[in-house]
Amino acid sequence: MTVSAQAPGPQTGRSPAPGPAADEGLARRLRALACTAPLHDLDSRKANLAGEYGTYAMAEVALAAIDLVTLSMDFDTGADHEQIVARLLPRIAAQAPRRPAAEHERVARWVLDNLINVGSVDRGFRAVYGTFGPDGVYVRRDYDFKLVEEVQGPGGGVYLRTTDEAVNVLVGALDTDVTSAQIAAEVKLEVLISRGRLADAQLAAEQARYRTVQYAETLRRTLETTRRDVRAVDWLRAVPDMITEALDHIADRYRHENAILTNIRRARDEAVDTGHKLRAAELVDIVKDCIRRHTQLQTRLLEAGPLFRAEQDRQAFQPPAARAGTDLYGQLLAPLLPLPVERATRVTDAFFARGTGPRPPAAVRLGDLTELLLTPPPPREHLGAELPEPDLVATPDDSRFTEEQLGAALDLLRLPEDAPRRLSGLLAEARRGDADLPYLVALLAVHAASPPVGTAHRQGEPRLLFAVDDGAELDDPEFGGADLIVGTALLGPRGPAAPHEPAGTDEED
Repeated sequence: MTVSAQAPGPQTGRSPAPGPAADEGLARRLRALACTAPLHDLDSRKANLAGEYGTYAMAEVALAAIDLVTLSMDFDTGADHEQIVARLLPRIAAQAPRRPAAEHERVARWVLDNLINVGSVDRGFRAVYGTFGPDGVYVRRDYDFKLVEEVQGPGGGVYLRTTDEAVNVLVGALDTDVTSAQIAAEVKLEVLISRGRLADAQLAAEQARYRTVQYAETLRRTLETTRRDVRAVDWLRAVPDMITEALDHIADRYRHENAILTNIRRARDEAVDTGHKLRAAELVDIVKDCIRRHTQLQTRLLEAGPLFRAEQDRQAFQPPAARAGTDLYGQLLAPLLPLPVERATRVTDAFFARGTGPRPPAAVRLGDLTELLLTPPPPREHLGAELPEPDLVATPDDSRFTEEQLGAALDLLRLPEDAPRRLSGLLAEARRGDADLPYLVALLAVHAASPPVGTAHRQGEPRLLFAVDDGAELDDPEFGGADLIVGTALLGPRGPAAPHEPAGTDEED
């Protein structure tokens, strides 16, 4: 920001906006700070767990989980969810050794689920930060990021993978360029080893390995996007330049890492202190893992070109996706039902004129039309073809009750409106006339316990049989259950709005 001398004058009250470089640096730091917010949020929300979880350092467990997932990632697959939980248990148990193992496992799963952000719709985090636009106006922006995400592996399983933001949190750096960060980490590692500072060299080696994983993750996302849509990736300039740069970077890293490995082995062999020997041995394993990952990354880089050409051929000759059909109810019937007929017929005429398809004429040439007109019609029978004689079989009458018994039961149940009776008395009276009549009376009484009031009202029935259970127990030698109160209810006359009422169910009436 340039300051020039001016004559004293009235103050505008508006401070100039910072320069683009300073504002971009502030935005990068704000984004890096936002990536650590979910880890701090774990310690503030652990009080919501049912139980005493104040002794656990949740942010420490979350950093260890990100570390384990990052180091377990491969180019094609990721980390197994259950293995990460199992490897977190010793660290959690060390924080609270007297707590039960089930509580340790619950803490591990809770931290891992919060890193994935299982409760959200897109399983991501969002932070809001401010920056100045080109015109100096303060603008708030949304920063969406993820720390650990679930991806589908080539075999159909679900794996865990860390994102670039999670690696930045793990390394403790800003949103830096992967290539420059990798070179800086390798140079720093080489200098520290040459000076014998193995403790700092181990930290630098671990950061270099994280950057290697991040570089491979960038290539993996590029190839995955290519498999979905070739046009979404710039394979004309951006990706070929990235592949060339990455191959040169890997060749350079091979030379540095082999030299570093030689120096570490020399330091390991010449060290007298047991701690130095152990730290040097750990450094050897870390650098070997970096070399292995670079070898795997080189193989994927060499396969990127053939993969692009194969995907280009596959997607170019893939048949177009079928169009979705018309939803007749949602797109045609439901919007037209509230409209008047004169307006609705315009839509239906237009739809059926175009939706039924063309109808080709029977004769498309003059010769066909002439032949069709001059051909005499074929002789037909006046009454049509003879129908076969059906073989009718008389259906046996297997009804248990006769018409006389039904009439006797209905007469017995035709009770006065103000004099209901108990089912036990009706059964005793029916038993004096016929041995089977009580069964028919009991059947009609049970059916009257839920009478079809709406149906009887619509059909114009003057009265309706009903039965009510008042809790009395039935005392009968043949039947058990409730001693229902059976009576007759008068149905009122249908009102003037009855012809227009909808035909609903009996329960609605």
